[in-house]
Formats: sequence, structure tokens, C-alpha cells
Amino acid sequence: MNSISPVKPSQLRTLLSHAIPAKMPVLICSGPGIGKSSIVEQACAEAQADCIIMHPVVSDPTDFKGMPWVGDGGATFLPFGDLQRLITAPRLTACFIDDLGQAAPAVQAAAMQLILARTINGHRVSEHVVFVAATNRRTDRAGVSGILEPVKSRFATLVELTADINDWCVWAVGAGIAPEVIAFLRFRPELLCAFDPTADLTNSPLPRTWHQVSKILSLDLPRDLQIPVIQGAVGPGAGVEFVLFLRIWSDMVSPDLILTAPDTAAIPTEPSALYAVVTAIAMRVQKDSMTRYCRYLERLCGADRGEFAAVSMKTALARDPKLSNTPGYVKAMSGPLGQLMVGG
Repeated sequence: MNSISPVKPSQLRTLLSHAIPAKMPVLICSGPGIGKSSIVEQACAEAQADCIIMHPVVSDPTDFKGMPWVGDGGATFLPFGDLQRLITAPRLTACFIDDLGQAAPAVQAAAMQLILARTINGHRVSEHVVFVAATNRRTDRAGVSGILEPVKSRFATLVELTADINDWCVWAVGAGIAPEVIAFLRFRPELLCAFDPTADLTNSPLPRTWHQVSKILSLDLPRDLQIPVIQGAVGPGAGVEFVLFLRIWSDMVSPDLILTAPDTAAIPTEPSALYAVVTAIAMRVQKDSMTRYCRYLERLCGADRGEFAAVSMKTALARDPKLSNTPGYVKAMSGPLGQLMVGG
């Protein structure tokens, strides 16, 4: 599957939001923990479609074919559960078949009949249903033995989802991910998705596991306990780096001081501290402090730190797009920061 064309999360969401209304089946391949299920659900919401999620890895062929039944002098298959919902769906519905590659060949073959023929054992799938499937790769050690060749050819296209730091940060701001996590991954974007399949009992840094780190921070654990718990979430290496970053975070320039006195607040010299500062103020700025916030970003541009100012502004606007309707923003966009953000 290495020859499949890669797409970013935002691109996949766009593809699905168009393919679902057109009833074009799509197969998504990726490593674990990147967010396939979440993107499919978002695309369904954009397409105003219902979503039925099926997990063939814990299914048997009867879940897709119906339950064998003898009655009235003959034998038949009675649909039940999700299959019954697919047959009777009254409006646009996406059937998301997750972890298809982990399913047994017999289950994949039964699913193939649904996807292609849309009829199984005399029962026809509703015309309102479109199929979307996802699988991990065989190299991910996720129990994927492969996908039957006839099953793959039943999909209109196959795409491979890859992690993207900018897409993830936009999602993270809206999802309420801890600003410390966002700032750290802006500083170390290669650790957003550093999957290392292993038989050892250890996790890898992934979008899913960084989400868990954000939840761990909300527990406000003692530091001596926080360290091993974070390492257990994202692995020893990434865990140590993040804990060291937290020390910078706790000692950095006060975001409130910056938003109160932007002309005198210090500008950190270390990149990690700068990422921490610009993320923190982006998560705090409001309409009434936008002018002071933009003043600090202008100082960053003047100190040859414009890329950090641009990152901060993009994060702030992802959090609250209405911040662009302020005099401070309009003024900032007419200067060096605006030129930087539009590629000048």
C-alpha cells in the first residue's frame, strides 16, 4: 500500500464531504492513531449525512449477510442490527467500515457483496447509503493480514492519510487541547506522529496519544507522578522531551503580562520558549486585548521572529475567527506581519 497517494486530514475531509453525497465509496489507509474515524464523522456532519460505524474485526459473516433462519417451509437470512439499518436508511447515510484489513477473509467477502452489489441474500441496501472504509497498514503490526484484491477494487479511490502539524493544530485549538501540548508540537512537529511498531509494551507519539497527554495534564498530578504517566502515554523519549518543555512553560514570560504591557514584556531568545509564549497568548487573547496582542507580534517581527508571530496569529484565528474583525488585526495586517502571512 506504499504507492497510495498521501492526503492531509483537511484534504481527506474535503474529499469525503464531496464523495459521500455523490455516493462514491472511499478506502482510507493510514497508521494507527491519526484520526480516521474522527475525520469521517466530521465529513458526515458537513455532508449532513447519518453515520453508521461497523467494526468487522469483531464481526462474523452473519453480521453482513443476516442470520440464517428456517420458516414457512424454506430457509432465508434475516437482517439485524446495522445491516437492518443499512436496508431501511431513509436519508443520506455513510456506512463507515473501520479496520477492514483486520477482518477475516470471509467477513471481507461478505462486506464486498454489500459494497458492490448492494444486495445480499435477497435484501437490498438503501439507495441512500454510501460506503467508506479504513484500514491500517500491514507494516503497522496492527493485525492487518491484507485486503482481498476484489474488495480493494470495489472502492472509487484509495488514499493514505498522513499527519499534518498545521491541520492538527487547527483541530486541537477547537477541541480544547492543552496549550502546552500545542506549543510543544509546534516546537517539535516531527513528534506529532512518530509511530514505531514494536512488540514491547510502550506507546508511540501519535495524534491520539497526545490527546491523552492533554487529558493527563488536566488531572494536575504531582510532578513525580506526572512524568511516568506522560511517558506511558507517548513513550519514554517524547515523554522526557515534553516534561522538560513543561519546565520552560512554567518559567516563561507571563502571557497576561504580555497582553497588559506588550511594549515592555520580554521576548524569549530560545525557540522552545518562544513557541510556548506565542501559543499561550494566542489562546488567551480576546477582542478587547487584540490591539495589545498585535503590538507584541509586531515587536516579534521587528526582532526577526516573524515566523513565531505568524504561528501565533494563525492559532488565535483558529480559536476565534472573529478576532479578525478588530482594529488591531486590521492594522497588523497592513504591516510586516500581514506581508509575512500572505507570503510577501
